[in-house]
Amino acid sequence: MTTEPSIGILGTGSYVPGTEVTNAEIAARVGVAEEWIADRTQITGRRFAAPDEATSDLAIRAAERALKSAGVSAGEIDYLIVSTSTPDSPQPPTAYHVQRGINANAAACLDINVVCSGFVYGLSLAQALIRQRPGSRALVIGADLYSRSLDFSDRRTAVLLGDGAGAAVVGEVEPPYGFLGFDLAARGDAHHLIRVEAGGSRRPASAETVEEGGHFFRMEGRAVRDFVLEHLPDFINALCERTGTALERVDHFVPHQPNGVLLSQLVERCGLTAAETHRTLDRYGNTGSASVALTLDTAHLGNRLRDGDLVLLAAFGGGMSLGAGLLRWRVGA
Repeated sequence: MTTEPSIGILGTGSYVPGTEVTNAEIAARVGVAEEWIADRTQITGRRFAAPDEATSDLAIRAAERALKSAGVSAGEIDYLIVSTSTPDSPQPPTAYHVQRGINANAAACLDINVVCSGFVYGLSLAQALIRQRPGSRALVIGADLYSRSLDFSDRRTAVLLGDGAGAAVVGEVEPPYGFLGFDLAARGDAHHLIRVEAGGSRRPASAETVEEGGHFFRMEGRAVRDFVLEHLPDFINALCERTGTALERVDHFVPHQPNGVLLSQLVERCGLTAAETHRTLDRYGNTGSASVALTLDTAHLGNRLRDGDLVLLAAFGGGMSLGAGLLRWRVGA
């Protein structure tokens, strides 16, 4: 009987641009009090990319750090997966720019777009690809550059978002380490809750769409909160039950970083108060597809993850999409 190889994370990396944008700066642009932002979001700062930086530039930096962490060369990567909803351009995929930037010339490359759930989706896809080709390795990157799609007259969204990238090298690990399971889901009936309305084939870019702000990021914040609190706890519970993992055994919770108030509500609703919940939103804001990867790397660099710890990753994004993954951490990743 052939036993499937155990697959997990070999190394992590992340990158945020150098320009820090404070709440005072955002408040002046949006027209609200600085305290209003902190009270409602628990965000105190975020990073915006330089004018000459694109999403692939952020992704390349994160990828290089993940490869170094894993002790793997770019030429040893078989699959390169980039999750982004802010690609460099409609074509080619941003992953191809990353491939060229890091010289991962042997890798098959693709982009995925499920907005903020994309890094978890990418890890699940990487696991499946490696299982069908034993011994291979994947580089999974979440990267978004939202600062160029913000409407600073919309205080509901302009105060939340920042730019960043996070990455992980995925490959075979010795048991009992690695991924224990993933669950992915989508609710297209809620697609209107998070959106960019123009710039695609239904409403191509035109002077009219630019004039009306159709290329700006839009979100129905309260409805998103209600959706997440209604659906994500049961979704996480189902994954834990399927993998035979009691919630109280989870050591670390690494969620998408949308809003600090919502995160606190989510931890309570999920029954994850015994786990260490990792946060980066206070200094980086909501970095979209990058947020779970960036937060995981921050925990890793801070030596917060111990050998054998159970780590729960959970995300939600436009679509609406849901993604959750559970892994046993291997020191040396």
